[in-house]
Amino acid sequence: MKAFKIKNGLSATRYLGSNGTGTIGIVGYDISGASYDSVSFSVHPQDTNPVAIFFKPDGTKMYVLGLGGDDVNEYNLSTAWDITTSVYSQSFSVSSQETYPLALFFNPNGTRMYVVGNLGKDINAYRLTTAWDVSTAVYLENFYVGNRESNPTGLFFKPDGTKMYITGNGGDEVNEFNLSTAWDITTSVYSQLFSVSSQESYATSIFFKSDGLSMYITGTNGREVNEFSLSTAWDISTASFSQLLDVSAQDNEPQAIFLKPDGTKMFIVGEVNNSVFQYSTVSYTQTLDLSTGTTFSLTPSGATTVSFTNPPASGNAIGFSVEVVNTGGRTITWPDSVKWHEATAPTVTASKELYAFVTTDGGTTYYGRKAAEEIA
Repeated sequence: MKAFKIKNGLSATRYLGSNGTGTIGIVGYDISGASYDSVSFSVHPQDTNPVAIFFKPDGTKMYVLGLGGDDVNEYNLSTAWDITTSVYSQSFSVSSQETYPLALFFNPNGTRMYVVGNLGKDINAYRLTTAWDVSTAVYLENFYVGNRESNPTGLFFKPDGTKMYITGNGGDEVNEFNLSTAWDITTSVYSQLFSVSSQESYATSIFFKSDGLSMYITGTNGREVNEFSLSTAWDISTASFSQLLDVSAQDNEPQAIFLKPDGTKMFIVGEVNNSVFQYSTVSYTQTLDLSTGTTFSLTPSGATTVSFTNPPASGNAIGFSVEVVNTGGRTITWPDSVKWHEATAPTVTASKELYAFVTTDGGTTYYGRKAAEEIA
C-alpha cells in the first residue's frame, strides 16, 4: 500500500474523481447537533444523589456512583448501550475511604477502579480481583490533589494510564498530571492547568474523546456540556472552547458525562431527576459521484472523524491510504481499503495530485484538490 501526506494548505473546492461513487461519513463526538433520544433510566431505587457514570467498553455494564449511599452501583445491560435494558446487579461501598465521593473511573480492562473524594480531596484506587465486578474491589492507595484543586469533582485518565486529569469547582479548571508508572496514582506529578471559568463556574465532570483531541466539561451553573478542542492530543494547554449543549431540559444539575467509544451516543447523569439520560450526537453520510468532477460543499458544526470509500472500478484500481493534516491540527486517515482510481500506479518518487475531504476546527468544511507527496 502507498501512503501520501498532504503538503499544501486548503485549495480549490473541486473534486476531480473518476469511476464510481464515494461516501463521506461524519461520525460522532459532535455535540452541537446532539439530540436527546427521549430515553432515560432512573437510578433512584439505588441512590438519590447520583454523581458519576461509567460504562464497560462493550456497553454491557454501567456503573453509577452515588453520594447518597457512598457506593458504586453496578448494572447489567442485556442490550449493549441501551440503558433501558439496565438491571441492577450489586454495589460496593467506598465509605471507609470517602463519604463524599464525586467521580468514578475504571482502567480499560476493568481491574482498577478510581474514586475521587471531595472530603479527603484525593483519588482512591482499588484493585478488582475479577474484572468489572465491583464486589471484588479491594482498596489500594490514595493520592492527594487538594493542593491543586480544593473541590475535586471530575476525573479522567488517558487510555494508556500515563496522564490523569482532575477538574473541580474550587479553581474552575482542569489539572493535568503525568504518571511515571501507568495507572499508579502514587507516581503522579502535576504538569499544568487549563481554566474553564469563562464557560463554567461549577464544573462537575470531565471526559475526553478517544483520540485526546476533544475535551468535555459538564457544569451545574450553565447546566450544559462544554466542548473544547485540543490542537495537540492530551495537552490541555492547547485547548480552546468550541461549542456547548444545553441539557437543562433533562436535568438542571448535570453531574457527569460519558460517551460511547465511537462517539455516537452520549450519556448524562443528573442529580435532580436521579436518572441517566441518553443523547445521539451528529452522525450521517453523504454519497458523492466521483465520475463527474462535481463541485460540492458541506458544513458540519465541528471537527469530525471522516471515512471515505470508493468502490473499485473495472481496471486501474490502486489501493493506498492517505493522511490529511488540516489547518486546525486535526489528522484524518483513510484506511488502506480505500481505492483511488489512477491511470497508472503511483511510484515511490512521484508527486501525485490527490483529492481529500478536510474539516477545520472552526466548522467550515472544504473539499479540495491537494498536491501530495509520497511518504511510504
